[in-house]
Amino acid sequence: MVDTRAQGGTGREGDGEGGGDPIRTFPFPVDLSVLGVGMHVGPMGSGRTWHAADAPLERVHRIDFHVVMLFGEGPVRHMVDFAEYEAKAGDLLWIRPGQVHRFSRTSDYRGTVLTMQPGFLPRATVEATGLYRYDLPPLLRPDDAQLTALRSSLTQLRCEYEDTTTLPLSLHTAVLRHSLTAFLLRLAHLAASSAEAVRHQGDTTFTLFRDAVERGFATNHSVSAYADQLGYSRRTLVRAVRAATGETPKGFIDKRVILEAKRLLAHTDLPIGRVGASIGFPDAANFSKFFHQHTEVTPAVFRAELR
Repeated sequence: MVDTRAQGGTGREGDGEGGGDPIRTFPFPVDLSVLGVGMHVGPMGSGRTWHAADAPLERVHRIDFHVVMLFGEGPVRHMVDFAEYEAKAGDLLWIRPGQVHRFSRTSDYRGTVLTMQPGFLPRATVEATGLYRYDLPPLLRPDDAQLTALRSSLTQLRCEYEDTTTLPLSLHTAVLRHSLTAFLLRLAHLAASSAEAVRHQGDTTFTLFRDAVERGFATNHSVSAYADQLGYSRRTLVRAVRAATGETPKGFIDKRVILEAKRLLAHTDLPIGRVGASIGFPDAANFSKFFHQHTEVTPAVFRAELR
């Protein structure tokens, strides 16, 4: 995440009801981007202006732009959407707009960071590169050939970004968009390949189930209901989900519900009862019990620990 001092260092607050949301949201810092274009690429490391200097980034916060970190050293531990990831040298971490994340207090961030403002690329490119595929894993581990190609593409993008003298601004921006698209297409292919390896996306049964859960988790927590909706037997669904994820359909549903609950508890000041109601628990006590079973803390304690 790049330095927000040019924005006054305040980020945006008050997204939740009552205007007291303590989870800071950082906008893309246009003023720190070379020539004010909608992207930034440069080195990570101590003594460099690449993250907010005025805020404790080891606290949970949000961003409204894309961040891609290519690590030159490791390991680095980083939290994205309440899951801890350990990145090693040669790994990439892709954080999308709206996701919550937290920097590690102890890890040393070294490598190259790319940030991009939503809207910098045209819609067709956004769709082709899967910029908003929140189902894809944030941590990516390219093989040697993929890493070489990604590094080369990112180096070329950085050279174009820093070359502010050979082209007028309109052409400079156009070249940046093309170079950025080339890099993101490689990155998107790696992300999709990684997801396929992890989730066995060739299994149509699981893919349909996953998509149905994403659409309906806020109101439907029933494995049998999803099986009926998709036209599969419960046994078929169990086999497909276990083969793809190693867990049961019920476990998969519950994990998605818990993630949404954590997001709402962190992002908003909604009363805990309303958080539960928004994800299918009209009874606040039942929601608290469910949350505690899956996290070993109550919703109130989870929220308090973040603030």
